[in-house]
Amino acid sequence: MFTGIIAERGTVEEVRMTGDAAVLTLAAPTLARDLPLGGSIAVDGCCLTAVTNDGVRFTVDVMGESLARTTIGLLAEGDRVNLERCVPAGGRLDGHVVQGHVDGVGTLLEREPLSNWNRLCFSVPADLARYIAEKGSIAVDGISLTVTAVSTAEASEPWFEVALIPATLAETGLGAKPVGGAVNLEVDVLAKYTARLLSFGPQAALAGQEAQR
Repeated sequence: MFTGIIAERGTVEEVRMTGDAAVLTLAAPTLARDLPLGGSIAVDGCCLTAVTNDGVRFTVDVMGESLARTTIGLLAEGDRVNLERCVPAGGRLDGHVVQGHVDGVGTLLEREPLSNWNRLCFSVPADLARYIAEKGSIAVDGISLTVTAVSTAEASEPWFEVALIPATLAETGLGAKPVGGAVNLEVDVLAKYTARLLSFGPQAALAGQEAQR
């Protein structure tokens, strides 16, 4: 589990394709120091596993499913990425519960620079829009953010907005993300589970209650 608080910006040193999968080499001098082999790490919000580590750089395997359904498949040598280690048991939950399971890819539609913060508007796949609520939580490229506005339920091209403080602009990739740039999105896991339970209807809830008697 992650919290959406970025620990370091890493650099992609190599992307090596192996059939329909890939091996990424990432330089992250601070984070790599205590990253164990087999350790989980979120790369732009996508949970991956460290398979080698020399204390400065590490490699991760990326299967075809992740390449096709996240922005990891778009990475090239020299790109910068947001990195976060999994939260230890008993650690502080400074962001929100983030699983590192990317639900879809959005696009930065608009950036509005304000006095000392930015307003960003992103598109969202139509099947994810119902999980996003104003003042709710969302992970964008692995960054825990609060939703400040959403499109209506009837919108044919749904969107949501977030507001970024100077620290987020300076210490994550969203500070330099260009309009039109793709981002990984992970909606609130509680919203997903709630929607799944409701999809079974009231009869399923009654059946569950009967089974517990």
